[in-house]
Amino acid sequence: MTAVTSSTAGTGTADGTPNVGALADAAARTAGITVRTVHDVAGIRAVADFFADVWQTPRATPPYPSEVLHSLVHAGGAVHAAYPAVPSGDRPAGAAVVVFGPPAERDVYSFVAAASASGRGVGFAVKQAQRLWALERGATTMRWTFDPLVSRNARFNLVKLGAVGSEYLVDFYGPMSDGVNDGDESDRLTVVWDLVSGTARKDDPGEGRSAAHVVRRAPDGGPLALRDTDRLWCRVPEDIVALRAADPALALDWRHAVREIFTEAYGEGLRATAMSRDGWYLLTRRPSPATSKIPSDPSDPSDPSDPSDSASEEQE
Repeated sequence: MTAVTSSTAGTGTADGTPNVGALADAAARTAGITVRTVHDVAGIRAVADFFADVWQTPRATPPYPSEVLHSLVHAGGAVHAAYPAVPSGDRPAGAAVVVFGPPAERDVYSFVAAASASGRGVGFAVKQAQRLWALERGATTMRWTFDPLVSRNARFNLVKLGAVGSEYLVDFYGPMSDGVNDGDESDRLTVVWDLVSGTARKDDPGEGRSAAHVVRRAPDGGPLALRDTDRLWCRVPEDIVALRAADPALALDWRHAVREIFTEAYGEGLRATAMSRDGWYLLTRRPSPATSKIPSDPSDPSDPSDPSDSASEEQE
């Protein structure tokens, strides 16, 4: 295993771009962890077991087998794992896998990431370690997908990290059989993160929402979508994972309702750029210029640095 440490990558400049190395170090300290790249068989197997626990599958049939993870590392990708700073065994508190995308685009693809429920700030620290690793190898953007109905992950990705939803994918994986997604359709939102200058949003995504017009009703009878001249807000369930377990039919109704809003909005050029604390997406024609140029503070307890500390993104 190799510890992730700050370097000359992302050192910050006078134009306000963040010092990514310092940010990664600070995030790890705040979370009380160390983040390492994992190369050895035992370490990668522990990561595979960790992912199996998160996605509620038997460890004998993990969603990401250790041999696949090892092959991705051998191909030039990286497995990052977070461990408690105080020695407590080799079980990860979080992990992520990144591979390279199209070389001409200087892009990397985050294949999977997750953090444990006990690790406040672990998800944010792991993403910063991925970011530093990618910048050191010449990448400037990172992409991944997540379930758009999971509002805590949307807020983490769009607000805490400052990524932007680039495309809406309908039933991307087809039927899924893990303990988290079973019985639902696998719509996903792709986000793109600017690794060089991406920072947390500090503006209020709900500003102006109260004056917007209701244009669609949700399966629970409340408003689903609100619209003003150039913005759209779309509500998602408070906890889609719990709803899926309690009432799969209602969860699927929400899936179809949100899908309809997003596919129409993306068809006219709107993109998801933020998520409010009360579960409303903000979709605009371009990222808001109000996005802060100040790097997000990993010590801020009001920020959802670990999105429920479940999967912050996933390519299942």
